[in-house]
Amino acid sequence: MEKNKKALTVVKEYALMTVATLVMACGIYFFKFPNDFVMGGVSGISMIFGRLQSAVSPATVMLIINVALLIVGFFIFGKGFSIKTVYCSLILSVALELLELLCPLKGPLTDDKMLELFFAVGLPAVGSAVVFNLGGTTGGTDIIAMVLKKYTSMNTGVSLSFADAVIVAAGFFVNGVRSGLYSLVGLLVRALVIDVIIENINISKYFFIVTTNPDEVCRYINENLHKGATVWQGRGSYTKEEKTVVLTVMTRSQAIALRNHIKETDPGAFVVISSTSDIIGKGFRNAS
Repeated sequence: MEKNKKALTVVKEYALMTVATLVMACGIYFFKFPNDFVMGGVSGISMIFGRLQSAVSPATVMLIINVALLIVGFFIFGKGFSIKTVYCSLILSVALELLELLCPLKGPLTDDKMLELFFAVGLPAVGSAVVFNLGGTTGGTDIIAMVLKKYTSMNTGVSLSFADAVIVAAGFFVNGVRSGLYSLVGLLVRALVIDVIIENINISKYFFIVTTNPDEVCRYINENLHKGATVWQGRGSYTKEEKTVVLTVMTRSQAIALRNHIKETDPGAFVVISSTSDIIGKGFRNAS
C-alpha cells in the first residue's frame, strides 16, 4: 500500500513537471524567440547564435547546448545528478524542436510588444516555479551553477546573474536597443515573478489559538483535518486566567474550515492566523 502511494506521488510529480515544462516551452517558442527577448540563460545564448547565422535554428542550438551540459553534469556528478533535471531539460529541448516543426513562425503573434513580453516572462516563470518547487530544474545554466558550487567558492547566484547580464548586453548589440531594453525589463521581472509564484504555491496558514476548550479544538484538528498540533499552558496577563495555547499549521482550505469551526464551538477563543511559505517537517517540506 505504501509503495503504491509513493509510486502514485512520483507519477503525479512527473506529470506536473511535464505540463510545467511544456508551458515553459510555449512561452519561449511563441513569445521569446519571435520577439528576440534575450533574457539570459541557454535560451538567450541560443537566440543570439540563431540571429548570427541561419543554418541552425535557436531551438536546435538550445537542444545541442542542453545535451552538452547534461553530459558534463553526468561526468561530474555521476549518480548524484538529478534525474528530474535530466527529464525536464530533455522535455524542454524536444518540445521546442517539435513546436518548430509543427508550428513554424514567421514573426510575433501580435504587434503589441509589451503584451508579448508579459507572456514571454509569465509562462516560463510559472513553469520554472512549478519545476523548482518539485525539486527539479530545466538544466541549462542551472548545471553551470552546480559545477561552480562544486569546484569554486564563487557565489553562484551572483555569478549566474552576471552571466545573464552579459547575455542580455550581447542581445543589445545583436538585436538592437529596443529589443535589448525589453529583454532587460524581462530579466529584472523574471526572478521576482518566480519567487512570488513559489511562495504562493507553498503558502500555508499557522494558528495560535488561546482557548478554554482545547480538547474540542484539538479533536477537530486531528480527526477532521488530519493535522497535528502543539499544546501548552498559558495565563492571561490581565485576567490571570489559566488558558491553553494551541499551535497548528495547515493548508489554506483547511484553515478556513478550522476558523469557522472555532467560531461556532468556541466563540470566546483568541485566534491569531498568519501566512507562511517555508515550513519544514512531517506533512510539509523535508528538511533535506
